[in-house]
Amino acid sequence: MAHFAQLDENNVVTQVIVVANAELIDADGRESEAKGIAFCQSLFGVDTRWVQTSYNGNIRKRYAGVGYTFYPDLDAFVTPKPEQCPSWVLDSQTAEWVPPIPRPTDIVYIWDEPSVSWVAALQPYPSWTASGDPLVWAPPTPRPMDGKRYKWDEPTLSWVEVV
Repeated sequence: MAHFAQLDENNVVTQVIVVANAELIDADGRESEAKGIAFCQSLFGVDTRWVQTSYNGNIRKRYAGVGYTFYPDLDAFVTPKPEQCPSWVLDSQTAEWVPPIPRPTDIVYIWDEPSVSWVAALQPYPSWTASGDPLVWAPPTPRPMDGKRYKWDEPTLSWVEVV
């Protein structure tokens, strides 16, 4: 199956549809994006704009999502810019929004937009440790993911259901 993203006049994705691979085969027996676009236009109108996207990110950096923007000069779909980070810029190599200052790697940091800098994130509980990439504070046991509300109980080093 192939996937195609419909673009509005600002190159913002309005929908993503699935197209059977058979609709992409050209006269030479090869898959053709142009054939897929023509198929999409036959369904939604010749004035609609379409770009192929890849569910596994093989083309155009990442799979298109509604609200993403297609940047033709980068040949990439780009996620919306984080609203809380207006100072971040688009990296033309990765097509990712990045802070103007690289994140330090020695401890856990969070982005502080008013100061346009990274600030150390306080350790929420003594038992929590920094792990992952980037570093985040993590409890010694994962929070249950059963739809219930929990809070961390430091004396027992466990999650307690909030009722």
